[in-house]
Amino acid sequence: MSFEFLITSLIVVLAPGTGVIYTIATGISRGRSYATAAAFGCTIGIVPHLVASILGLSAILHTSALLFQSVKYAGVLYLLYLAWQALKGEGALSMSSTNDKTKNYRAVITTGFLINILNPKLSIFFLAFLPQFVDTKQDATTLEMGLLGLIFMGMTLGVFIVYGLFAAKLRHHVIARPNILKWFNRSVAGAFTGLSIKLALSDR
Repeated sequence: MSFEFLITSLIVVLAPGTGVIYTIATGISRGRSYATAAAFGCTIGIVPHLVASILGLSAILHTSALLFQSVKYAGVLYLLYLAWQALKGEGALSMSSTNDKTKNYRAVITTGFLINILNPKLSIFFLAFLPQFVDTKQDATTLEMGLLGLIFMGMTLGVFIVYGLFAAKLRHHVIARPNILKWFNRSVAGAFTGLSIKLALSDR
């Protein structure tokens, strides 16, 4: 593991993307514990992409136009679905909650997981990113890539939790003001819509 890997990974993790927006939105709409759940869901959504890149399966996704497009448009549709839910104030980002907290946490984690698992660009990213920091002269390249992947996941979880906890501090300012709440819902919906368009227009 190199210092360059840590710095590059931190920059990538800090950059605002779908997972960051979702975690921040959850922190504002639901509070600290749900923001942490959202961060966890987004992080475990990285696992399949990391495994695919380590095993070389990402290369199949990269070369298969049909598979890439299928996953990509599934992700686009899901982001649009989240945008609609945010606009209506429903789903995992709803300000209200049922008495079944286990069900609520499960929904938040599932949403975070699906946000990342349905983004084929992540597999391509890890396929191109991780090998740059692996010593190909060593025999344990797979083990080293796995270790780098775990470190990247740890950084993702930590940074996302910080984002979520910071956002949770703004929660009472939002829910106490109907006009700000309406603006918040529309902003989140707009962000997810914009990300869905960006994903739809992306190439391998």
